[in-house]
Amino acid sequence: MPDNQQTPGLSFLTLGIAPQILQILESRRFVTPTPIQQQSIPTAIEGKDIVGIAQTGTGKTFAFGIPMLQRLAQAPGRGLIVVPTRELATQVDDALRTFAPALGIRTAVLIGGASMYLQREMIRRNPRIVIATPGRLNDHLKQGTITLKEVSILVLDEADRMLDMGFRPQIEEIFRHVPRERQTMLFSATMPPEIMKLAQAHMKLPIRIEVAPSGTTAKGVLQELFIVQKAEKLPLLETLLAEHRGSILVFSRTKHGAKKITRALRDTGHTAAEIHANRSLGQRREALQGFKTGKYRVLVATDIAARGIDVTGIEVVINFDLPDDPNDYVHRIGRTARAGREGRAISFATAEQRATVRDIERLVRSTLNRRSTPALPKRAPLPADHEPYRAQPASHAGQRHPHRHFGSSRRHGRR
Repeated sequence: MPDNQQTPGLSFLTLGIAPQILQILESRRFVTPTPIQQQSIPTAIEGKDIVGIAQTGTGKTFAFGIPMLQRLAQAPGRGLIVVPTRELATQVDDALRTFAPALGIRTAVLIGGASMYLQREMIRRNPRIVIATPGRLNDHLKQGTITLKEVSILVLDEADRMLDMGFRPQIEEIFRHVPRERQTMLFSATMPPEIMKLAQAHMKLPIRIEVAPSGTTAKGVLQELFIVQKAEKLPLLETLLAEHRGSILVFSRTKHGAKKITRALRDTGHTAAEIHANRSLGQRREALQGFKTGKYRVLVATDIAARGIDVTGIEVVINFDLPDDPNDYVHRIGRTARAGREGRAISFATAEQRATVRDIERLVRSTLNRRSTPALPKRAPLPADHEPYRAQPASHAGQRHPHRHFGSSRRHGRR
């Protein structure tokens, strides 16, 4: 998962990382740390609380993952990483598995859309680190299939997104279950006041590490804007697909819009897949894997589902719809220009959205480059899409069981 926007002259050797982990880094050709890794890893290894602010694609996973693995390899305790989406949970787990087996540390992923029975089996196998989405973790807490009493290191990744998704109650419940004596690390690309309030309430004198001000966009991203009518969006998208030859990530404001865009692109011969809340976990994984391998040239996603999309080499991010929250613009365009590469972010806006555009420009401290709309092919516009996305409440069905730690040996029936 980590994208190494490396800083010349620096080395992982100077950060206090254990020799065994350094050997793995070297074997994987990770030579120099990114700025967030450089500043976070030594502090985290010391066990201090951290509030880390860094744009998407700067290697935040290694920034908290390496210290967590090193500390757990050297002392008792368990790690808990809470993330907003299924895709991000899987990406974090993949990154940790770079090191975990060699250190004798087992991980488990608890996410919605996957079998509760199989997750109980994973818990029974006594993982030292659990990566979970808030809703599914609360399901297990309510059913008594897991306890967090031994958690010594807690990480909240993409914390602003979790609050945007309405997970504040679940996060507060998680805090009630973990020990007071613990290390807490909170990472995000943006840091609104609500996040700072959360940090003040649940963290002990956290060290604020800000490698770029909140709202800073990735270097190497050319940001462009088209002012268009709604009916012009799809023809313009097709024109841009012909203009660019690489992989394209398209953002829709709603899941229904994403489905319609994908269908329209397929009808015109494009290889396209979709990721949104109406897709099953298996469908989302297949779409993301197909996008990575080139099976699909275009991936259409909503903001909720897009967290965790970690694909190097995305040529263009297209905001078919502007996001409701300007902070989401930062997260969206962070999907291109990764690993030090150049990228392009193109946004579509109607004349009525000028205020939204100004809010985005104010946040990123930059003016989006206006482009004139080219001659467009004629075709029927997309059907109207008025249904907003609503996060689905987590299911809490099932019987309660006595509390179990990560390594519970008791078998439970199928949910």
